[in-house]
Parts: sequence; structure tokens; C-alpha cells
Amino acid sequence: MSPEQTEWYTPQPPKVIPGADKNQPPSDAVILFDGTDLSMWQAEKGGAAKWKVQNGEMIVAPGTGSITTKKYFGDCQLHVEFKSPAPQHYNGQDRGNSGIIIQTRYEVQVLDIDNNETYVNGMTGSIYKQQAPLANAYTKNGEWQVYDIYWKAPKFGTGGKLESPAMITVVLNGIMVQNNYILKGNTPYIGFPDYNAHGRLPLMLQDHGTEVAFRNIWIRDL
Repeated sequence: MSPEQTEWYTPQPPKVIPGADKNQPPSDAVILFDGTDLSMWQAEKGGAAKWKVQNGEMIVAPGTGSITTKKYFGDCQLHVEFKSPAPQHYNGQDRGNSGIIIQTRYEVQVLDIDNNETYVNGMTGSIYKQQAPLANAYTKNGEWQVYDIYWKAPKFGTGGKLESPAMITVVLNGIMVQNNYILKGNTPYIGFPDYNAHGRLPLMLQDHGTEVAFRNIWIRDL
């Protein structure tokens, strides 16, 4: 053989310009929150999202409900930054609890775990109730935590039969905490995970009763 027999030159991959630093969106990202408004979001059950926007942050308004993106996604690269509120009298799963729920049913946990004991498959970095993180990469209460999530959506065939399960890699504050984890299904609070056939769905952020703040949310639809 000649070297040329194993080389090809087309099609050329699209040019993507990286962000100014590793946390900033690249040129092909969908900006879900830029610090100014909730125009990309709506209430879980429809209508306007009622969370607060102040000082460039999107803050959970407890009791108003979870919010979802107006756009639907499948395979994606997701960047989210969050900050836990002051602990006050909360402990365990009640302290700084929220969640990044991919396709509205697969949750990557958000929780204040600064000197706050809880079950390990429910701490920050976990796939909720399925898989504990490989490391505790949370820094401390009041500091911004940075999630980079790489999602391979499940695929379903004829009759809703699962053809390939979902797979996720999660990096928290630059540290890999989930390494190509293959999900067993959704992430229910009670019961065992299961798959129900679906296509592209929104991203959800959870209202769990505390004023968790978010900023710099962007996604690459793969």
C-alpha cells in the first residue's frame, strides 16, 4: 500500500472558534443564560419562568417550580456554573439542592456538600441515585462550581425498544467525576431506573426549595 490509500481530505470538519477561556462558549454554542434574562427558558408546566435574575445570576425562586429550555436537545456538550446559598439551618439533601436534568429525566446532582454528609449517590457529581462521583471535587459553600457535561442520548428503535443506553462524562471544577458512565435509565427519587422511549427533549433546572444561583450556561448540540 501507499500512505495515500489511507488518507482523505473531504469533507472538512466545520470550523469552531474556541471561547476566550475554557469556561466561555465557543462560536457554535447555544447560549442558554448570558446573565441578562430568561428568554431561553420557561416554567416546567409552561408559561414564563419565574426565577430571579440579578447581578448576572439566575437564582431559583423557591416554590415557583423547575424551569426548562424552550429548545430541545439530544447528544450535547453542556457547561453550567452554580453556587450554593448560605447553609442557614439546612442539612443533608435540603442544603443547596437543585439538579441539572438532561432531557428532563436524567439528573446530575447539584448540592452543597461543604461539610454536609449525605448519601454518596446523591452528592454533587453523582448521577442521582445511580452512580456516586469518582471524586469529591466540590470546593466550598459560596464559591462557583463549574460543570462540563458530555452527553450521549439513549437511542430507541421500533416499538420503543432500547437500542443503546445513555452515556455521560462529567467534569467538575476540572476534575473528571463520571467517566463514560452508562445509565441504567432515568433517575427517580423513589424506585429503580428505567427507560421510556423518547426523542429530543429540553434541559431542566430543578427548584428544590433553596436559592441556588446559576450563570454562564451554554450548550453545543452535537
